[in-house]
Amino acid sequence: MSDLLKQARAWLAQDPDPDTRAELSDLIERADLDTLTARFGAKLEFGTAGLRGELGAGPNRMNRVTVMRAAAGLAAVLGPGKHVVIGYDARYKSDVFARDTAAVLTGAGIHASLLPRPLPTPVLAFAVRHLDADAGVTVTASHNPPRDNGYKVYWNDGSQIVPPVDGQISTAIDAVGRVDGLPLGAPYEERGLDGAPGTFTELGEDLLDDYIEAVTALPLGTARALKVAYTPLHGVGAGTLTGAFLAAGFASPMAVEEQRNPDPAFPTVAFPNPEEPGAMDLALALAAKVGADLVLANDPDADRCAAGLPVGDGSWRMLTGDEVGALLGEYVIANTTGDRLVATTIVSSTLLGKIAAAHGVRYTETLTGFKWIMRAGEGLVYGYEEALGYSVGSDAGLPVHDKDGIGAALTVAAIAAEAKRAGRTLLDLLDDQARRYGLHATSQLSVRVDDLSLISGAMARLRAEPAKELGGRVVEGIDDLAKGEGGLPPTDGLRYRLADGARVVVRPSGTEPKLKCYLEVVVPVEDEVAAARTKAAAGLAALAADLKVTLGL
Repeated sequence: MSDLLKQARAWLAQDPDPDTRAELSDLIERADLDTLTARFGAKLEFGTAGLRGELGAGPNRMNRVTVMRAAAGLAAVLGPGKHVVIGYDARYKSDVFARDTAAVLTGAGIHASLLPRPLPTPVLAFAVRHLDADAGVTVTASHNPPRDNGYKVYWNDGSQIVPPVDGQISTAIDAVGRVDGLPLGAPYEERGLDGAPGTFTELGEDLLDDYIEAVTALPLGTARALKVAYTPLHGVGAGTLTGAFLAAGFASPMAVEEQRNPDPAFPTVAFPNPEEPGAMDLALALAAKVGADLVLANDPDADRCAAGLPVGDGSWRMLTGDEVGALLGEYVIANTTGDRLVATTIVSSTLLGKIAAAHGVRYTETLTGFKWIMRAGEGLVYGYEEALGYSVGSDAGLPVHDKDGIGAALTVAAIAAEAKRAGRTLLDLLDDQARRYGLHATSQLSVRVDDLSLISGAMARLRAEPAKELGGRVVEGIDDLAKGEGGLPPTDGLRYRLADGARVVVRPSGTEPKLKCYLEVVVPVEDEVAAARTKAAAGLAALAADLKVTLGL
């Protein structure tokens, strides 16, 4: 007890935030040991996803002390004289954390450039390369619940950091002393904006103009007659997406009024993630009301994109990330030339590989996460992951070396507009792919837990007692991804190769307390695509039912 209170008092003494100081003072005064243990019994670990966690006082929470320590660790790895671009979303404290980062970096002799306002994460990723910076930081928790925030670091190639850089920064963070002893740069109003080391630059709107120019230079065809309903889910995407659509010659998407403006409370959704049940209800209602051809959504930091379309009788269907990924992939391949590479992850559908082979284009699979997709190899023109993340390129390459919900939304709209001009829809294009390559149907089974040991226990059981059959299909092989299968870096996961081309991948989430299972079945289309879809749905249901029993959660 005495050690816990001592840690809390030491933290309180260096905390510059009046909100968390008041919160922590109350916990100390009440000697609330359970709450203090949750905040001081562990710490947020800095990894390849940076930091992400619940807001609050203590090392196991996101707060100004945690952020300043992270910035000091980054500064130590970079060294003085470098340039870092900083972006942020509209979550609670994001703007404060961004300015604290700038203060710590400038105090360490680094030139810090801050985006002009809360903007999509892909704008930050674009800015790193566009401004020839040495690194980038964005303050965001993406689609996490309102109580969370996060801190993501990019390297000079404009993509998220990977080992060994993440480990070097983590080690440097551990060596940081009290943050009230860190040298801090003066507020930007008091500094020259000359871009010299140790100065702070607040970037202008021209950077956003440059980003929009880059994404509207993607292959977008010539068709523009399209009515789009849109939601940014209370995030920062609306202004940038609308600007990009207008610059590309599309009509302005009709936005869900209740969700148009940034709101860190996310009041109309349980989880601000387009994949979550109910999150798209308002957007789908708007789309039906106005007779839209397409509904699009971004997550709160607009690096992901979701798409849906009418299927008759006034009903709508959201496309899966794999369906959008396949449509975008074939479109990019059809609109680029030369020796190209397309990439996706080990948990995404295997369909992209078949599309690439049919077009004579190189294909590869990576670990989950865009930090790996962006390092897939030379000539990369397209990458996607099933969790609604896409990076669309052209013969000039990728404008953003990360997932980009704005560029993806533009390209989906272009595909839909071209299909509409031909009297067709995106569903027709998906049916075309099913006939050419077989129907690749995917789904996901996720188990959220309060105790992370349940996940490690489930993974241990799966390894100790290998399944011989899942969903009525023989398990033909099991790849333990912790061993670095197929030349990939080791990761905690198991891949089951099943009869008839089916596949299951089981892995712990890297950003949430979840165990995720990715399911795929492949059904040849012998007659009607609808019949194949029915058969595939039954196959996915059987796999999910067996997995629930096998996992024991």
